[in-house]
Amino acid sequence: MSDQIKTINPATDEVLETYDYMTNDAAKAAVEACHEAFLSWRLKSHEDRAEIIRAIGKELKASKDEFAALMSREVGKRIGDSKQEIDLCAQICEFTAENGPKELADEERDIPGGTGVVTQSPIGVIYGIQPWNFPCYQVVRYAIANLMAGNGILLKHAESCTGSGLFLRDVMERAGLPKNLFTLLIIDHDQSDKIIENDLVRGVTLTGSDGAGRAVGQKAAEQLKKSVLELGSNDAYIVLEDADLDLAVKTCVMGRIYNNGQTCVNAKRFVVTEKHYDAFVERFTQQMSAIEMGDPFDEKTGLGPMSRTELRDELAKQVDDSIAKGARALCGGKVPDRTGAYYPATVLVDVAPGQPAYDDELFGPVASVIKAKDDEDAMRIANDSRYGLGGGIFCKDEGRARELASKHFDTGMISINGYNIAIPNMPFGGVKNSGYGREHGGFGMKEFVNTKSIYITEQ
Repeated sequence: MSDQIKTINPATDEVLETYDYMTNDAAKAAVEACHEAFLSWRLKSHEDRAEIIRAIGKELKASKDEFAALMSREVGKRIGDSKQEIDLCAQICEFTAENGPKELADEERDIPGGTGVVTQSPIGVIYGIQPWNFPCYQVVRYAIANLMAGNGILLKHAESCTGSGLFLRDVMERAGLPKNLFTLLIIDHDQSDKIIENDLVRGVTLTGSDGAGRAVGQKAAEQLKKSVLELGSNDAYIVLEDADLDLAVKTCVMGRIYNNGQTCVNAKRFVVTEKHYDAFVERFTQQMSAIEMGDPFDEKTGLGPMSRTELRDELAKQVDDSIAKGARALCGGKVPDRTGAYYPATVLVDVAPGQPAYDDELFGPVASVIKAKDDEDAMRIANDSRYGLGGGIFCKDEGRARELASKHFDTGMISINGYNIAIPNMPFGGVKNSGYGREHGGFGMKEFVNTKSIYITEQ
């Protein structure tokens, strides 16, 4: 294995930067320095922590153009999507600063013979392993909540966006975060296991595939350390018999190609009742076919490259395997003859169990359209998955859609007549092979705290 990381622009195949891996001793020292910073940070008031988190949000907005351009160079995001990502991260900082002190405040309860106090105490250094598809957001999602809780933060970022991890560290320190409290570790997978084993690391969080989740979750469990896992999914968006078809088609196209189709909560499977199936397929394919690939820095580009060539090739193999097992591509479905990690917007039909397009997550701009007999069958197919992160329902009867979402849809986040990715005041997370634990909405601030019971006996 090389002792260096090279970041590569997936639109041009240009090498951007080269970084040296840390030695084992340097990585161990970095953990110790983060712990030392935590020992002071944990004693700061909630309000003092909130003030710095609010400043981080402001510094993100001030650095938006530079940071967005770096992300687009490193992972191929369309420049508009990169700027929206920074805006979302600033909103997370603002929400956390505003609500953190209330969420984490001590609570008094009546107990026999005295007063009970429930207090949330930080536990120490939290280690995050994060992917490349949202170089800023994936980190901010866990880091800001845990900084608010009083913890220290370690980050192993995806190698392809190492520069973004360093940039975010500098943003935080410019905003006043104590040095070493947020630490980027430039390490490999073997070294990562040693970090999880380090006694100073008290919790582990990962965003990635279900395979990576199993490996990291098992390693954390061996050390009796809590973990939060946000894993993959093949989110189903169901078009019921009374759906607004124009709205469904438009939203499903947007939901499939957002972030070049590389989002854990992208709309991926489209389960359409027989009543609407033919019309949906015709309009959906027409709109997907019209999406043009291009330079992610061109505001008019509809679809940028995937983040790396090997991931593009893996997606192409999943499509080929699905077609070999009976699926049909109505548009796209072939690797284009051009420089960069590009793959076209693709629509697959005749999708059935046993095909990757039905069973697995297709992490790129490929849509799987599945016919359902009726509404009940559509919900059955939506739940026929080992995953359960997000999903959607198109239905004019909002009350009925809400009941289906709350009582029948076996997934963590459901959009009704729309498409949403993440909203700071709503919990984010899934079930089944999509992982466990929740972030956002105040929930993430309490995933890695010691909820203490203090009993005060009246004298």
